[in-house]
Amino acid sequence: MLIIAGLGNPGARYANNRHNIGFMAVDEIARVHDIGPWRAKFQSAAAEGVLQTEAGPKRVLLLKPQTFMNESGRAVGEAARFFKVEPANVVVFHDELDLAAGKFRLKTGGGIAGHNGLRSISAAIGPEFRRARMGIGHPGEKRLVHGYVLSDFYKAEAGWVSALCEACARAAPLLAEGRDDAFQTRVTHLAPAPKPEADEGETGPAGEA
Repeated sequence: MLIIAGLGNPGARYANNRHNIGFMAVDEIARVHDIGPWRAKFQSAAAEGVLQTEAGPKRVLLLKPQTFMNESGRAVGEAARFFKVEPANVVVFHDELDLAAGKFRLKTGGGIAGHNGLRSISAAIGPEFRRARMGIGHPGEKRLVHGYVLSDFYKAEAGWVSALCEACARAAPLLAEGRDDAFQTRVTHLAPAPKPEADEGETGPAGEA
């Protein structure tokens, strides 16, 4: 079993927030691979299905924690314990301030860079889960971070947001095969980050939201 969790806040008022890009990615994985239906389980919206890989079908559980961002670990931890899934088989899609808008990186373990969703999951299952880091850029000043991540994407950003989520979905079988480098390469090939002003968020300070 592979658990793929997208991070966000529940409810219509947050649906298009930058902080909710993890939910958007998991929704697209469900759509592309016909995984569902969504059910209330593990303090989440949860959907079980399979990803078709070169080695055959792999079971997957998609999660959108309904605990609000800061308590995401309660949901992910409950599902991981139920299925006896090790952290290495948990993939978390989340917004990343320290990557330019539209950039993507996948890594295992590491710090939390002020991200309260990652902090909660790390406390629940340990730090060695896989982080699918979806760049949203940085507002430039630490004091602006909270409002920035809880504001909606601009209409002009809709193209790259949609392309990145779809690329993650198309490449998802590689996650089930444990081919993380190939997954990252595939995603960045399918959805190159937008060029103009793309590097502004690369070196900004970590966020707190």
